Amino acid sequence: MKTKYDVIIVGAGPAGIFAALELTKLNENLEILIVDKGRNIEKRVCPARKTGVCVNCDPCSITSGWSGAGAFSDGKLSKSPLVGGRITDYMPEDEAQKLIDYTDQIYLQFGARDLVHGLDSKRVDDIMYEASKYSIQLIPCAVRHLGTELAFEVLRSMYLHLIANTKTDFEELTVVQDILVEDGNVTGVLLQQKGKEPVEVSAGFVVVAPGRGGADWLAKQTRKLGIKTENNEVDIGVRVEVPNSIMDHLTKDLYEAKLVYYSDTFDNKVRSFCMNPGGVVAEEHYDGGIAVVNGHSYADPSLKTNNTNFALLVSTKFTEPFNEPIEYGRYIARLANMLTGGGVMVQRLGDVLKGRRTDYDRLKKSTTVPTLKNAVPGDLSYVLPQRYLTSIVETLRAFDNIAPGIYSRNTLLYGVEVKFYSSKVKVNNKFETDIRNLYTIGDGAGITRGLMQASVTGVVVARDIAAKA
Repeated sequence: MKTKYDVIIVGAGPAGIFAALELTKLNENLEILIVDKGRNIEKRVCPARKTGVCVNCDPCSITSGWSGAGAFSDGKLSKSPLVGGRITDYMPEDEAQKLIDYTDQIYLQFGARDLVHGLDSKRVDDIMYEASKYSIQLIPCAVRHLGTELAFEVLRSMYLHLIANTKTDFEELTVVQDILVEDGNVTGVLLQQKGKEPVEVSAGFVVVAPGRGGADWLAKQTRKLGIKTENNEVDIGVRVEVPNSIMDHLTKDLYEAKLVYYSDTFDNKVRSFCMNPGGVVAEEHYDGGIAVVNGHSYADPSLKTNNTNFALLVSTKFTEPFNEPIEYGRYIARLANMLTGGGVMVQRLGDVLKGRRTDYDRLKKSTTVPTLKNAVPGDLSYVLPQRYLTSIVETLRAFDNIAPGIYSRNTLLYGVEVKFYSSKVKVNNKFETDIRNLYTIGDGAGITRGLMQASVTGVVVARDIAAKA
């Protein structure tokens, strides 16, 4: 490994990748190092995708490695600045839209499909009007859907381009022990590769883009460096799985119906997220062996299932003295894992309403056949706080007005789903911290929560660095 670069990028997810793509486009002479605790994209293999059984790979190939969690995600590119993050906190909405359109064209150049959902404004308006009758807000957003298999190929093409055509190096299975700072300026990082001695690598600029899997690591680094952070909303909930017949009238035009409801009892904000028509529910692992639930779907019609799944997340904004939002999410996830012996829990909605545990016999009676075969039947009331579970149930009851059948005893709830982006690093409008030339971007920095906006933050940082370099 070389010990001096112009730019070091920590994390090889969409934010880090797009920082490298834009940097090399603006200045082909820049020497860039990208490091990630996971593997090269061509080595990322998840045994559970073939066998249905998680074998606890270290590191988890679903969440770590080249392209981050995006490699095996559903590959949804939200084309609205109001969806998938908070970039409009840092720039005007029209500027954010231009950056999204620019970034979208890069995805197309590397093989994304032309198809965009949600462009039928008449149909979107009709759904929005119907939802408003029941105090449900539909957030309109055009979506370019890559599908799990195409997302992998598009991000792989970006890797091949950077390695073959630019002065970019990628080091896999590499952990950043420390970010090095001197006199208020970033000077590099201390890297640790498995089985090797730590190495100091210097650079004039460091871009920290660790993704959700690295959010806890970044929180520790910011505390060590004295960088200010603030609490984001904590998003905790379940993944809902129902037959396609219940959601098709929404997903046909929208692909992803982004719905928001404020629960009746507690007035908590509850939102749908990551909707996967014809998709599968998946298990993924984070540091510390925590298993949480996620979902994805393929673009290939032959790989579609009979079910649609989506996350239903309860958002809570905690105030001082609480300052451990990520740890709170990990705590809830550990409770679920404790009850299942380490895996993901599943419960029928009918059993939730009757206050009883779902067991294997009751699960067999479900007309909704679970796509996550190794999910363990259980009781979510032992895991989720009352206000969370009550808010989720009340939201499903409201959603039944626009998606009849969703409030059914056979609707499956998988737990838990936690989004680890709850500590937002304080940065300027170029995503630079108080430490000169140290940038934090993407989901792990609490700034974004999706592929498109994470990619946009990479572009913004690259342009700022290129102007200084």
